[in-house]
Parts: sequence; C-alpha cells; structure tokens
Amino acid sequence: MKILLIYPYCLEERLSEEDVGVPPIGLYYVGSVLKENHYDCEILNWYSINRTLGLIKEILVEKRPDVIGLSVFHANRWGAIEIARIARQIDPAIRIVFGGIGATFLWNHFLTHFKEIDFCVLGEGEYPFLKLIKAIEKGDQTGIEGIKGIAFRRNGKIVRTENATPMENLNELPVPARYFRYQHVTSTRGCPGNCTFCGSPRFWGHKVRFHSPDYFVGQLEILYKKGATFFYFSDDTFMLKKDRVVEICKAIIEKNLRISWAAISHVNFVDEEVLSWMRKAGCTQISYGVESGSERIRKVLNKNIRADRIKNAFALTTRYGILARAYFIYGCPGESWDTIQETIDLIHEIKPLSIIFYILDIFPGTALYADF
Repeated sequence: MKILLIYPYCLEERLSEEDVGVPPIGLYYVGSVLKENHYDCEILNWYSINRTLGLIKEILVEKRPDVIGLSVFHANRWGAIEIARIARQIDPAIRIVFGGIGATFLWNHFLTHFKEIDFCVLGEGEYPFLKLIKAIEKGDQTGIEGIKGIAFRRNGKIVRTENATPMENLNELPVPARYFRYQHVTSTRGCPGNCTFCGSPRFWGHKVRFHSPDYFVGQLEILYKKGATFFYFSDDTFMLKKDRVVEICKAIIEKNLRISWAAISHVNFVDEEVLSWMRKAGCTQISYGVESGSERIRKVLNKNIRADRIKNAFALTTRYGILARAYFIYGCPGESWDTIQETIDLIHEIKPLSIIFYILDIFPGTALYADF
C-alpha cells in the first residue's frame, strides 16, 4: 500500500512564513510509525508548490498513492481541500485523510461539506492513523468503527469515535530521524499555559509530556550525521524544566555536536544557569511570546506574565550572547491606541533582536473562539 503524507500550501500569502514553511514534526512521527510497520510512505512538502495545479496532478498521477494523509491547520485548509479534489478526480477510489489541529477542531465541518474527505484523525495521530491504514488495507469497515480518535461517514451520517488515549511514554515512538531528514525538532508535547488565542491546551489536553534527553539528543545526533547543523526547537516552552534543559545541553556538548539552534520559551522560566548552558550548547536565538505591552490586553489573552519578567528575560538573554526575539499580537478585544502605545513603549525598553507581529485570528479550538 502506497501512502503519501502531504503538507499543503496556504491559499493566502503570509507575511511571516518561517513558522509554517516546513512540515510539522508530527508528520515525520506519523511517517516513521508507518515505516516501522513496513508501509511504503513518502512525505511531500507542498507548502511552496505555489498552487501549480498541473504539477500537483502530474505528481499524483506518477506516484499513484492508495491513501493520502494531509496535515491541516487553519491557514492551509483550503489548499488541503484543493489537493483532495485533484486527487479524487485522478483516482475515485483513493482514500483521503485529514489530520492535525485543523482536522481536530473542524472535523464535522470537513466531513459535512467536502465529500472528497473520507476520514479525519483527531488529536495525537500516529497510532490512530496506523490502525486506520491497516483497516483500509483489509477492507475492514467494522475495524474502522472500532478505532478511537477518528471521524468518518457511515451510510451518509457522520460518526465520531471516542477520543484516543494520548501516549504516556513519548520515547516509545520510533525516531523519525532514522527515516527522514528535517530540522524542526521537539522534545515535548503540550504547554503549561492556557492562552486564550492558542489551540495547544485543547489539542494536547492541558498536559506536558517529555521525551528523555537521551531520546532527543540522539535524534539530533542522527540528523547531524546526515548533514544538518542548524535546528529549530519547536517546543511550546523549551525551558520548562531547568534540570532537563541543562542535561540536554550537556549531552549536546559531550557528543561534540557542532550545531546552532533556536528555541521558543516563556519569560517566566528564564534562568541564568540555563541560558549559560544553552549558549554553550549552540543556542543562538530564543523567541518569547510577549503578545502586548498592555497588562490589560495580556489578561484578555490569559498571558500570565508581568512587565518586569519580560524586561528581565530580554536583558538576561542578550547578556548571555543569545539573540532575543519577541512575538506580539495586535487587534485583540479591547485594543486601543493607548494599548498599542504601551506595546511600542515596551519594545523600546526590551530592544529585541527582531519582532514578529501577528494580527489576532480567532481559530476554532481556542478559548477566544468559544467566547466570541
């Protein structure tokens, strides 16, 4: 059975693409689980295919997959739908599966309005997708109905099974680096925060799970030997556990991995010892979600940080030779010229290396979406 895992393009141009221009690490975990189970699986990054519909059709005709899995978030969902329609025109018998955060929160919408989509995988998808592939291969409809964490149609009606239980031990996952080369990596799943604009709390279940330092650094080592020297640690909050971060940094140094890397973290977890070890281990940039210079707006976003913590984090990060970057969101409920000025004033104080501004989008799966 031939399986294509595709990362779709966005139909609208994005001002900042570094956060979405490469396939999410979850797609590589799905692929590695399939390969461990001896399936013919290929990952295609179609984010930059520029909606070249003729090329998309040509590739699908050449590869002739039996199943296509599409990694969907809200911004690329229309690209995913377009790919699904082309695939269905080429092969009416193909099975098309949507997964990722978009499928998790919009499964009913997708299955109601788009006949091209056969299944949605909800939440953590590696093993529900594997079970689905096995059932499709056997033609086992009864087996499909017993799989937790999926949604599909049965006799014209939409069925959602009960939630799958998240894995307790992330180290049981096969290491994707054995099969693929990539540079976005993660050592955790989940975030301790509960920001109202973010879908992570609901997607991961308000719990953080950890790969061991040995698992994570072992993955880096395999990728380093394949030629990768820069990595983007895409954990929601990399510095969450001080001792663990120090252990990871020491292991990178002990293995003589001459790499550089960037991470995302939270100003409440900034610590001088951790910053020192991160710099020694090759960290060149840390991105912090500041969101607003206004305490009132930060409360709307449930961003539990004080201005003094923000200023301290940026000062310490810079002092240890690491480039500090800030994320801001504007257009939040209650935003005014006064709150925008507070943000401008804070930017002048913390002097970040760079800033990424986002206009607030209220997505399904977030607390703001439920409220508004």
